[in-house]
Amino acid sequence: MESILEIKNLNVVFGKEEVIKNLSFEVKKGEFLIVLGPNGAGKTTLFKAILGLIPFNGEIIWSGKKKPKISYLPERLSQDRFKNLPILVKEFFYFKEKSDGKIFSILKAVGLEPAEILDKNPGDLSSGQFQRMLIGWSLISEPEILFFDEPVSGIDIGGEETVYSLLEKFWREKKLTILLITHDLNIVYRHATHVLCLSKKKGFCFGVAKEILTPQALSNIYGTEIKFYEHHH
Repeated sequence: MESILEIKNLNVVFGKEEVIKNLSFEVKKGEFLIVLGPNGAGKTTLFKAILGLIPFNGEIIWSGKKKPKISYLPERLSQDRFKNLPILVKEFFYFKEKSDGKIFSILKAVGLEPAEILDKNPGDLSSGQFQRMLIGWSLISEPEILFFDEPVSGIDIGGEETVYSLLEKFWREKKLTILLITHDLNIVYRHATHVLCLSKKKGFCFGVAKEILTPQALSNIYGTEIKFYEHHH
């Protein structure tokens, strides 16, 4: 598999605090990399550095002739924030895509009925609809690489299942490369090909999901003994 992104000795400092220290890893085309770690470990900071949104030291190398097409879904896109904006779902999509046909087909692909949601404010959708809409929005520009920051914080389990399995479906069909921040270990067992664990105290670990996710490694990252269930397919 060819490399799509290489990170070498990445350092990010805020004030006097080293948020990320000497981090190196590589992402190959078509991988589903999940970034794990406790709050404050630098997960969102890592995404912002890779995307060039904040200053950093070290190297971020996009492989290939040109930088791949990227889509980034930040964690702050909450329904509450939308409720205060005079915006409809269709206007939100128009930021990225002017063709109604394309918008209709991506909404259908993520399991939504366009007529039911296009003229609503995103804040007024059900939480499951909202998550599906965000996935549609992030995929409409046909990215090669998707950055997702906690896509389903606070979603009921029923909704969560569909959101992640939906992501996996697009990952397989469109041969996407996905980098996803989550706290949910179940998701990692089901979907990740690779895992990057960030931890203030222990530095980082990186590798193939099945090899990384041992009880020992996890208690190293999170400090305390966390409940550990091995999932068998």
